[in-house]
Amino acid sequence: MEPRDQSRLMVLRRSNVSVEHHRFSEIVDFLQPTDVLVLNDTRVIPARLKAQKGSGGKVEILLLRRLEPGLWEALVKPSKRVAVGDKVELVSTEPGSTGRTAFVEVLDRREEGVRVVRFADEALVEALGQIPLPPYIHDYHGDSERYQTVYSREKGSVAAPTAGLHFTPDLLGQIKMKGVDLVFVTLHVGLDTFRPIREEDPRQHHIHHEFGVLTPEAAQRLTKAKADGHRIICVGTTAVRLMEQAALVSEGCEVVVPFQGWVDLFILPGHRFRLVDAMITNFHLPRSTLLMLVSAFGGNELVRRAYDEAIRERYRFYSFGDAMLVL
Repeated sequence: MEPRDQSRLMVLRRSNVSVEHHRFSEIVDFLQPTDVLVLNDTRVIPARLKAQKGSGGKVEILLLRRLEPGLWEALVKPSKRVAVGDKVELVSTEPGSTGRTAFVEVLDRREEGVRVVRFADEALVEALGQIPLPPYIHDYHGDSERYQTVYSREKGSVAAPTAGLHFTPDLLGQIKMKGVDLVFVTLHVGLDTFRPIREEDPRQHHIHHEFGVLTPEAAQRLTKAKADGHRIICVGTTAVRLMEQAALVSEGCEVVVPFQGWVDLFILPGHRFRLVDAMITNFHLPRSTLLMLVSAFGGNELVRRAYDEAIRERYRFYSFGDAMLVL
């Protein structure tokens, strides 16, 4: 929707198991002056790259996770064409970009078609790559900034933290004017955005690590909020996962401990939420870790009822869809 905050907003109240229908711009009415709103400020990188082999064969590379400078985990398609030890040349799809070339070497092969690749010049990725829109969005020719939150700043994600796409600068201004404290954290969204759970027992699903940062300043503000009994409201499942990972690291402490490292927390029904009091999220794909996290927070019965109602009321699902506030 344009403007962004005109998407629909379904409000779920766990206290009385109720469902309400609103516009996202009305979210201000559900926030209290003492609330802390936690937002993931990650920025999507141009992680989809076109390349070709020396023979002329075309290859596509989707960057998934940065291991160290110049070294990445990536999906390479078609995978059978590229073996360990092969080098491919990146190709720009932008007009007027001739003369800029970069070579990528495949160093290792991992599970599920993932490769480890090394760039001869990683700096050229920004110039030669494209924003990797979700696979169900075809032939999008609009502004790639539409797939970034208006507060994105830390480069590193291969997919947007989509709950944050609904906010506009004006709406954030209204929220701040109300007295809500905006706390920015970083979790770079990685492989699991693209991977459904195929196991019958979700506990057997392997969730990939994603890099997260909770700064000392953010940790201090969260500590004060909890001590004062104020609500912590997370924008998106990525912020929830980082908060709950930080809570595990901080367990036994009276303060929230700053955090920087890999986040591998898989939240399923039965999880005891330690820091998060409410969350904003979109409507997710079936059999996804994201939907299971929302069910863990809102309760299976209430979330299933909400999704049934969303289908009846023709809510829009997935990345550019409508939103849900779970209180």
